[in-house]
Amino acid sequence: MLRDLPLSGVVVVELSDSASAPFSGRILAALGAEVWKVERPSGDSSRGWGPSTWKGSGAAFHAINRGKRCISIDIKDQAQLGMLHQLIAEHADVFIHNLRPGTSASYGLDADSLRVTKPELVHCEIGAFGHTGPLNDLPGYDPLMQAFSGIMSITGEEGQSPVRAGVSIVDFGTGMWAVIGILAALYRRQAKHCGASVSSSLLETAIAWMSVGIANYSADGELGARHGSGVAFIVPHRAYPAADGYLIISAANDALFAKLCAALDHPEWARDERFATNAARLKYRAEIDGLIGARLARETRAFWQARLQAAGLPVAPVQTTDELVHHAQTKALGIIETPPDDEIGLVGLPLSFEGKRPPPLHAARDIGADNDRLEALLKVHQ
Repeated sequence: MLRDLPLSGVVVVELSDSASAPFSGRILAALGAEVWKVERPSGDSSRGWGPSTWKGSGAAFHAINRGKRCISIDIKDQAQLGMLHQLIAEHADVFIHNLRPGTSASYGLDADSLRVTKPELVHCEIGAFGHTGPLNDLPGYDPLMQAFSGIMSITGEEGQSPVRAGVSIVDFGTGMWAVIGILAALYRRQAKHCGASVSSSLLETAIAWMSVGIANYSADGELGARHGSGVAFIVPHRAYPAADGYLIISAANDALFAKLCAALDHPEWARDERFATNAARLKYRAEIDGLIGARLARETRAFWQARLQAAGLPVAPVQTTDELVHHAQTKALGIIETPPDDEIGLVGLPLSFEGKRPPPLHAARDIGADNDRLEALLKVHQ
């Protein structure tokens, strides 16, 4: 077990709701920071998310809020707001919030206000559409940003309804970008003894995920198309149906494609002028995909995994959640952990230091569970 986590001694105050900012706090807590999660009296919205619940709160809340002290503060109440200001002024190295633009200033929680009295504070604001521009004051959630950014225009099957990614890639990605900014600011503070104002937003993250698509558009006006489980620029590189489920096969160059053809008992495909090069296969995508799919459908996933892996081909089954959780590789990584004071399996930090993953964090706590601790802490310093 790691004794000294990288952020040991760093204190974070996280005034947050939903997913992006809480995910930032969860990462910082896993890296060793002491994180004070500030909820409104009714609690974080994700406490009510379904369909799965654990100990009265949505399982999603437990996934992104463990390892934190939980306090309940009504920032509309002046006395309680004063306690939050005191906690930040006397103890915080980092303050994270995802209040709507303009709201933080009305409570004196914006960077300009807080850094007047504490210039070394790292202030991180996470927004929806960004912190400037005609839409900056609008609320937003992950699916809105997948739509607005164009991600949904290239996701799913051609001719079908738009599809969002099945996980909150924009929420979690924004939380990660915020952490990157916070870590950079803490690093600079060591040398220059000054804080920083860090900002990120859901839309900026979604636009970042469109980097290749935007580059393609800038180069030749290409808007991109939907290719289901495939991609625009490589064939074959998608899911194909085996007899008992789907397999992703990636033959990302012509040499791998030739190996694939041999493993499928059709070496002649690699010599067919329609398929011999990736450029040709892009033009005849439907034809080669149909041939590969028909061949794979005759045998099981396990059969093809064994044969294709032996041939040196990148291949993976399309697994359900239970298959992932119980797979030997997942178990070997030890990334699904059980907090020491709980029984629910949760994903740990996807990082290791000296070959060791940061230890499991304590379970997510009830609304206001640490209010007494907060009052005792602040009274000591009055």
